[in-house]
Amino acid sequence: MNSDQGRRPAYRIVTRRLVLRCWEPSDAPALNAALTVSWSHLAPWMPFAQGEPPPLEDTLALTRRWRAQFDLDQDYVYGIFDADERSVLGSTGLHTRQGPGVREIGYWIHVHHINHGYATEAAAALTKVAFEVDHVRKVVIRCLTTNERSAAVPRKLGFIHEATLRQDIERAPQEWMDAMIWTLLADEYPRTPASQAAVEAYDALGRRLL
Repeated sequence: MNSDQGRRPAYRIVTRRLVLRCWEPSDAPALNAALTVSWSHLAPWMPFAQGEPPPLEDTLALTRRWRAQFDLDQDYVYGIFDADERSVLGSTGLHTRQGPGVREIGYWIHVHHINHGYATEAAAALTKVAFEVDHVRKVVIRCLTTNERSAAVPRKLGFIHEATLRQDIERAPQEWMDAMIWTLLADEYPRTPASQAAVEAYDALGRRLL
């Protein structure tokens, strides 16, 4: 049986300073503004941040697709908001592209909110949700070898630098970059800082999961 069947995914996650929740189409204007101002900051690291920032209609279509994938249990992309949900601080996700029983965490932070530990706090929360709500066997974080700020996140949370893959990420068309692969296994998780994160998680009906 697929280990994901019958579970209730976390639609809303609350940490000490952040709210992580499923993107809604109504968030599109705020997300678009965050992307536009952060675009040049993200371009060296994020394959999606190439060319010009997306128009609002494209961002709206993106939030609709993310919501649909969330509801269909296909993939889980979260907005990162401040505690009162007035500001978009970035985006993150528990991605399913590694197959059943595995989650891959990705993240980016609004350029005006970097260096506050938000990526680490969000990744810790998603690691906890992955192991304690989704009951996966492994969590993966992948980043460019040149992205020292991003690599610091799994290092702080107790992930293991398992490998460096050559020319693994196509950052721009025909521009391939090396990637660091960080992993954490279920039996390793209880001994990591991520396991001690203060996290509340709720399903689509607001029922407490953590």
